[in-house]
Amino acid sequence: MDYFEQALVAALLIGALSGLVGTLVVLRQRTFFAQALTHATFPGAVGAAILGVSIPLGAAVASVFIVGIMTMIGRVKRQGNQVASGILLTAGFALGVLLQGLNPSLPVKVDSYLVGSILTVSTRDVTLVAVVLAFAVLAVVFLGKQIMFSTFDVNGFRAAGYREWPIELLTLVLITATVVTAMPAVGAILAIALIAAPAAAARLVSRTTTQMFVIAPVVGAVAAVVGVLLSRSLDVAAGPTIALTAAAFFLLALVARRLVGSARIPRKVDARPPARTSLRLNS
Repeated sequence: MDYFEQALVAALLIGALSGLVGTLVVLRQRTFFAQALTHATFPGAVGAAILGVSIPLGAAVASVFIVGIMTMIGRVKRQGNQVASGILLTAGFALGVLLQGLNPSLPVKVDSYLVGSILTVSTRDVTLVAVVLAFAVLAVVFLGKQIMFSTFDVNGFRAAGYREWPIELLTLVLITATVVTAMPAVGAILAIALIAAPAAAARLVSRTTTQMFVIAPVVGAVAAVVGVLLSRSLDVAAGPTIALTAAAFFLLALVARRLVGSARIPRKVDARPPARTSLRLNS
């Protein structure tokens, strides 16, 4: 398998994983959290490059601290998850830029992890994505009902005797793992596009959540593969092309929904009685 075939396999797996986990992100309204996580893991990547260890490992370790800090800030009175996400998004990304500026002679080009470089992914990266995808599929298959129950009716979920924190922890783990594994391919900045756009597109054309869990991974995989092929034919960066392709699929789904919706709306029939006309007969 040459580098381009390996990139296509990576795009297929990452797109499917992003679409699947992105469905949880969209349904549980964690999009801003995922965006903050993608940016805030950047200092972990820089720190790993400085120490000479695996960059995805550094991003994963950083994400653990980030989630913990977000949780603590979110529990502060008169604050919330959105505030915590906003603070960590800017502070984490700024810390990564600062660390990179203080170490200009890094052996690894960390800039590539901002926009991704899918053509340089390794076999280890592809294997990691495959493992995370398998774990996500198993989680959705075996715990999907509980996840949806807690998503749409958290009070009923608690009243039924379930604990909410295991499902929330599982969701956070899946989001974090997806962000970390997608970083080498689409970058820290652009990963949110591949996570959110396919799921949002699937939501527009799906009638049930089950359909959404099926359609979103397909859309994500197709968008990622098409993005790689377009980047090669146009000789442009793959990460931004994948992100734009995913956004284009969302726009297509939005237009299709509008067209189908307008076609289903029956024409309004004027229910008023016809106006009476008076005929003057000439005697």
